[in-house]
Amino acid sequence: MGDDAFVSKENPKKAKDKKKKKKKRGGAKKKMTAEQTLAFKAVTEWVNLDQQSSPLVASTASACVVDDFGVQKTMGRGGGKVVFELHSHSKCSDGFLSPSKVVERAHGNGVKVLALTDHDTMAGVPEAIEAARRFGIKIIPGVEISTIYSPSINPEAEEPVHILAYYSSCGPKKFEELEKFLANIRDGRFLRAKNMVFKLNKLKLPLKWEHVARIAGKGVAPGRLHVARAMVEAGYVENLKQAFAKYLYDGGPAYSTGSEPVSEEAIQLICETGGLAVLAHPWALKNPVAVIRSLKDAGLHGLEVYRSDGKLAAYSDLADVYGLLKLGGSDYHGRGGNSESELGSVNLPVLALDDFLKVARPIWCDAIREILENYAEEPCDSKLARITRYGRSRIVKGNTPVSCGTDLIERCLSLWLTNEERQNAEFEAIKMKVSHVSVSQGGLHVPVESK
Repeated sequence: MGDDAFVSKENPKKAKDKKKKKKKRGGAKKKMTAEQTLAFKAVTEWVNLDQQSSPLVASTASACVVDDFGVQKTMGRGGGKVVFELHSHSKCSDGFLSPSKVVERAHGNGVKVLALTDHDTMAGVPEAIEAARRFGIKIIPGVEISTIYSPSINPEAEEPVHILAYYSSCGPKKFEELEKFLANIRDGRFLRAKNMVFKLNKLKLPLKWEHVARIAGKGVAPGRLHVARAMVEAGYVENLKQAFAKYLYDGGPAYSTGSEPVSEEAIQLICETGGLAVLAHPWALKNPVAVIRSLKDAGLHGLEVYRSDGKLAAYSDLADVYGLLKLGGSDYHGRGGNSESELGSVNLPVLALDDFLKVARPIWCDAIREILENYAEEPCDSKLARITRYGRSRIVKGNTPVSCGTDLIERCLSLWLTNEERQNAEFEAIKMKVSHVSVSQGGLHVPVESK
């Protein structure tokens, strides 16, 4: 018997065994339940609101399956899943890439909705929105706020807590109030980083402040990562991980706090400015149960439960106990290496995404209405600039110029709200008030595109 005959007899069995193993390793795949199909349809419709029509929604839902965790998987040609990336950083805080490069990388990884959540600043959001126009990505304006959990009963239990805030297409209402709040934190970050450098110097590591400031970049409030990068470049540690493990970890020999506000205060302000408040990486906390309980009372909407390595059952259970949304994101910084999760690597179940939007959309709708109402009552360039800054709206010049506020507002609303949400008495009243307002008055520099 020749070798070919032997191969033809033996290979089918081996191939069958391999197929079985592969199937077992990948987990069971099954068609979406009726609930998951409805959730997928609702989420996809929202993602595609700014597209004229989306027959893709129904066909894509039918072409999808879900795994045992309810995560969407594509099946066959034409299938696509809606990837949300809800935790990412750029050079505007401690990331390595510009906001536009973060968007470009997210697009390359199949992300459809991206929240840019830099530490204590929203400065990178407009650039991300501009870049997103080229790639068809929806941007959720966000920020990760540095706070301190400081229980009055037990001051020794004090620890740093990071809160993610997610806003609508018009950004936060009471913008000045939020910006002042964040500016105070950023000022504290400068003092904190200088104190870290001082402590490292006392530990016989003569790191220079100018080195840290250069790495952070002009106008960027430095963080621990900038100090760690300077330490690597100066040759005091081998890598970033070692810098944190030996010196910069919470409570470490070179660790320092800044002027972070109390966690509850930050959550209350997020709620007052039309945002959703979500607890970032709760697994990093020393006493997560006490923190989550306290923050829930302050108005917390959700917590990160999902990571690139799957769902963390303990935090999922805590979310259930306190009635909180279950979310997650990569916490991408662009530093590279195997230790960092990629943009879009966290698989959020379609039901979790639907729950997120069910809670978020009424809050965002109210915020958009209030911002536009405020503009309608007293139209001015600064208010208009804010709407165009976050709303991805453009003035179009051509045969039919968009020269009045009604058209601009309609464009802004169509990006974020359904027809049903837009066609209500309050929005109609706003449009009537601004029907004769010119959007190009007062020398305002609004981005213009030609047809």
